[in-house]
Amino acid sequence: MHRHHNGLKTAVLFGAIWAVLLLIGGLLASSFRAPVILLVFVLLGVGTSVYGYWNSASLALRAMRARPVSEAEQPGMHRIVRELSTAARQPMPQLYVSPTMAPNAFATGRNPENAAVCCTEGILQLLDERELRGVLGHELMHVYNRDILTSSVAGALAGVITSLAQFGVLFGSMLGGRDEDRPNPLAALLLSLVAPLAATVIQLAISRTREYDADEDGARLTGDPLALASALRKLELGTRQLPLPPERELVNSSHMMIANPFRGQGVAKLFSTHPPMAERIARLEALAGYRR
Repeated sequence: MHRHHNGLKTAVLFGAIWAVLLLIGGLLASSFRAPVILLVFVLLGVGTSVYGYWNSASLALRAMRARPVSEAEQPGMHRIVRELSTAARQPMPQLYVSPTMAPNAFATGRNPENAAVCCTEGILQLLDERELRGVLGHELMHVYNRDILTSSVAGALAGVITSLAQFGVLFGSMLGGRDEDRPNPLAALLLSLVAPLAATVIQLAISRTREYDADEDGARLTGDPLALASALRKLELGTRQLPLPPERELVNSSHMMIANPFRGQGVAKLFSTHPPMAERIARLEALAGYRR
């Protein structure tokens, strides 16, 4: 069991998102008489997420314009990943480098046999080898913990909830039967706003929880929590100075990255896919025996 019980937290959050899904589904089922159309919306939400999960590696790598690198090009990166994957008794993933100077790294792929780890040129220049080892340990644990599957399931459920809410708004006036049977338009509007928001907040909470897990498990894999803590300090400053542009493809892949690649301010911080860097660093220092 993880020291911070993040696995239990993830299970509780999944329970919450299922509760929202069942609630909205129950409300719509009692109001509408078009189960076929309702099913179409559900299948569209699930299908889109399944496609994203199955093609997660190629979509993320394409968004970052990453290319595969040989051991001759990146001997240090290859050596570190080979040592860590051997220690974890897992297959070695394919290694990629993105040409952007914004410092970041991510791992993707539906399982360890089809995984990829990507570093930007910026992070390779910013970190020393010890810090890079901490980052790569974190990314490998995302793969070994099946976090792409976890995020895809959460995304699928959130997508279904959003689809159902849209269904309630678009077809509420047409499928309600008699006037007294039709849903209250104000209630339908409220449902369309609150349900997707709740699903998004829970989905983000799941993503943040998995980041804590990857930090802790990666630190245990490398045996050096302070190396990752040091890397996170540099990444916090580096991503603030060189943020990625908020393009749609990059936004869709940002939850995979070790640091939030965008310049989040104000309300945007509430909807970040990453927990606060200060909290992550504090947890890693506590893992190393530091007390504040």
